[in-house]
Amino acid sequence: MANKTYTKLNFHSHTFCIWKEVPFAEIKDLKINYTSQSGSQYIFTPEGLYRISNHWGRVANCHWRLIPLTEFKNQNITVAFARWTDFYSNDDTSKLFYVKVNFETKEVNFYHKLTAENKEKIVLRNAKDTSKTIRIIKEVLTQEEWAKYLNYEDLETLRNEIVTELVTTSKTFLEVKKAYL
Repeated sequence: MANKTYTKLNFHSHTFCIWKEVPFAEIKDLKINYTSQSGSQYIFTPEGLYRISNHWGRVANCHWRLIPLTEFKNQNITVAFARWTDFYSNDDTSKLFYVKVNFETKEVNFYHKLTAENKEKIVLRNAKDTSKTIRIIKEVLTQEEWAKYLNYEDLETLRNEIVTELVTTSKTFLEVKKAYL
């Protein structure tokens, strides 16, 4: 399935994109091309665009995630860049997203299906189910209350097994936990 081509005319309409934060120095000689109603500013280039903004995540009808240079705090003004090819179609009902977990850092994130590598075993979910799965995985990785009545030898091993199953199957959390009763 070919990805739609995005330009300055349509990048802001129902898209998913992962933006990479860049230093302000990178745009010091560039001219702002557009300012949105919410105050975000955009600079268009042939390769992609810069966005200067204090809000990321759910932006109007888009899901725009920021990869920060350092620890990011919403409401801080940040400049980020995305190539035109970094935009993917997005809507709330289609199964477009998959979840990835870094067990070392306990980071959980979602990605668009068109960014998956062939060797990855992924389960696609819509935006709402993806968000719910991420919330559950974060709870499993950081809390202990959910494991109270389960049979296990080692909590870290249990965490890894449960999270892996949540990521690689469409089973519910309850269905996954039942195997450990």
